[in-house]
Amino acid sequence: MKASLAGLLAGVCLLSGCFNEPAPTQEQEGRIRLAMLQPPRSGLTPLSDDAFKLSRWSTAETLVVLDPLGEAQPALATQWQRLDETRWRFTLRPNVRFHDGAAFDAASVVNALNTAAEAAPKPRILDGVTLHAEAEGDSAVIVSTAQPDPLLPQRLSSPQLAILSPRAYGENSVVSPIRAGTGAFVLTEVQGTSSARLERFDGYWGEKAASTGIDVTFVPDGAARAAALRTGAADIVEAVPVSQVALLPAEQVHEVPMPRTNTLYLNSAHGPFQDPALRAAVREAVNRQQIIDNVYEQRADPAAGLLGPALPWAASLRQPVENPVKPVAPNGVTITLATFSDRAELPEVAIYLARQLSAAGFTVNQVVREYAHIEADALAGKFDAFILSRATVLDSGDPVAYLYSDFACHGSFNIAQLCRPEIDRALEQAAAIPAGPARRQAIMAAERQVMASDAAIPLLHERVIQGEAPGVRQALRDPRERLLVTPATRREAL
Repeated sequence: MKASLAGLLAGVCLLSGCFNEPAPTQEQEGRIRLAMLQPPRSGLTPLSDDAFKLSRWSTAETLVVLDPLGEAQPALATQWQRLDETRWRFTLRPNVRFHDGAAFDAASVVNALNTAAEAAPKPRILDGVTLHAEAEGDSAVIVSTAQPDPLLPQRLSSPQLAILSPRAYGENSVVSPIRAGTGAFVLTEVQGTSSARLERFDGYWGEKAASTGIDVTFVPDGAARAAALRTGAADIVEAVPVSQVALLPAEQVHEVPMPRTNTLYLNSAHGPFQDPALRAAVREAVNRQQIIDNVYEQRADPAAGLLGPALPWAASLRQPVENPVKPVAPNGVTITLATFSDRAELPEVAIYLARQLSAAGFTVNQVVREYAHIEADALAGKFDAFILSRATVLDSGDPVAYLYSDFACHGSFNIAQLCRPEIDRALEQAAAIPAGPARRQAIMAAERQVMASDAAIPLLHERVIQGEAPGVRQALRDPRERLLVTPATRREAL
């Protein structure tokens, strides 16, 4: 890139506050300039979390996509059919070509899916899943799993299972997405962890992109990203920090509810919170609005349950929780409240919670460490209470995996040390139901069981703040953070 955003931000303007908008160069006319939060961690391989960048740039595509309710919709596959308990047939979209000119066909799909299934480590969407694909002629693929998986179409929507050209796949799970996707934009250049460049793909099977290309710069510093929007150096900015919002024109700030909940997990197996009456005392002591007002500057949503407004169906299906246990006075009982420092707001959340619990009669000791140095102790049950910012829908767009990992007896992330047969039964029932209204109702029944235990006190649902310059049209504000620049996204002259 000739004038990278990083270079612009490193200069004197950022330090001196000169906010005159630079005129786009002739080369930049018609292009979208994008400032992103996190640089690539794994060379933009789709087998890692870098896959979400490829999806947000509309360069790599999957067989299916998800609608706002989490239902699977056609993408590179036009239809699918469940053949039996473990096998599905996916019919492929005709007349699709990869960016390198290769034809999109069943063999390329089989290669991509089986490479992902055999990778070490696997993409996280395939944790615990044994998957195999085989071609049925040139235009259909049979995907089988070792165990029945009613959520397989949703699973195949994960950006980590994007279909790239066979030439993209090398040895030892090395995958290069350059000129390898099927999307509206071709990834043509990656400069390490600093920038990337994409061009419009005129051979795209769908709607031709309105923009001629995308110039991406990775800007981890939140103040620098906000400055890029303020000075006109970027058209779209990811994750504007709350502290920077007041410095931006209101019309350039767009809040998107995230499928992420800040929750206070109480250790129900060891220590004071074995007593459900003390857990109930915490439930009554928590003042969510105080935390939202003072830590998040009112840019978060109070949590009525574990699942928030990013799942548009959750609130309407939620039933009142009957908490059979009444709170008792803590009378000075000592508890250890822990969290991690990697997410800047959480230590401050801990301070407010400690004050609230102290006012209710607890004696509170606080522990704050980096996440890498605290996770093992949290999972081992070494704290009485732990504050966690947790994604509630994983790559399938479905919250059952989150609920199971956090609240089932054998859940791999059960910080609350919770084990109740009725919760396990509710989760098993939900997991066995195909995607749709019945599954959503079963999910909310399981959430109600967890809430009744008082082992997890949901605090708030986070929002992500997206910045858009004047003239930007049709940038997507996606709660799942899979889409951002689409074929319809453009920048109009004002």
